[in-house]
Amino acid sequence: MARIVAGVGTSHTPAIGAAVDNGKTDQPYWQPVFKGYEPARQWMAKTRPDVIVMVYNDHVNAFDLKMIPTFALGCAEEFTIADEGWGPRPVPVVKGYPELAAHLVQSLVLDEFDMTIVNEMQVDHGLTVPLTLLCGAPAEWPCRVIPLAVNVVQYPAPTGRRCYQLGQAIRRAVESWEEDLTVVVFGTGGMSHQIQGPRAGLTNPAFDKAFLDDLSRDPQRLTGIPPIEYLREAGAEAIELVMWLLMRGALGAKVEEVYRFYHIPASSTAVGNIILESR
Repeated sequence: MARIVAGVGTSHTPAIGAAVDNGKTDQPYWQPVFKGYEPARQWMAKTRPDVIVMVYNDHVNAFDLKMIPTFALGCAEEFTIADEGWGPRPVPVVKGYPELAAHLVQSLVLDEFDMTIVNEMQVDHGLTVPLTLLCGAPAEWPCRVIPLAVNVVQYPAPTGRRCYQLGQAIRRAVESWEEDLTVVVFGTGGMSHQIQGPRAGLTNPAFDKAFLDDLSRDPQRLTGIPPIEYLREAGAEAIELVMWLLMRGALGAKVEEVYRFYHIPASSTAVGNIILESR
């Protein structure tokens, strides 16, 4: 059967993608970020998943404010790269897995999660930056990707508990697929940051590090964090961390932390990366 072997939590800061695309990774500002991700890239090359379930949020590219699904699953054969205002990133087209994606939708809906089915959409930095950070700059991505877009842009966002429960349902769905596949789930976004208003530039390392600690030690505490606490303690955009809880829910009860990286600043954002293997 298919099995979820690990989860990756990572920021998806757009400036990271721009640093790669414009040859700035060796600049003193960016060197610590890319050096910190080297062990994660090595882990990814060793693990060689067949499929990534990429939990991310669209940044008003695939969806605009006329239509905002809470949970949208990409079921297309491929996903082209969105033009976010300065041209599409020069990265490969993302290859999907429509058969497995359709199976996930059916299983999740029968498991009482009302998924939006998306048969055509473009993907933005929320999805491509994590691929770049873990896979480098290949001529084509090394595995197929099933995008799972979560609304954390327009109020109300789903709670961390609901995202965790969806992750658990995804695990059940994957394990009911008979093909022998190795699957890794990414939870992306965050960590603490705010990009507008009087608190623009806010970061909270204590909040972030406690969150990283409890992904393996006490995820139930994290599922109880209300949306207002993310905003108050870690900035408006820290609500993206509920997508890390979706990843964590897909890993089962026992996990082993195999890598962690945390760094400030990266474009006024706290950058985090964690790898958890399912046990």
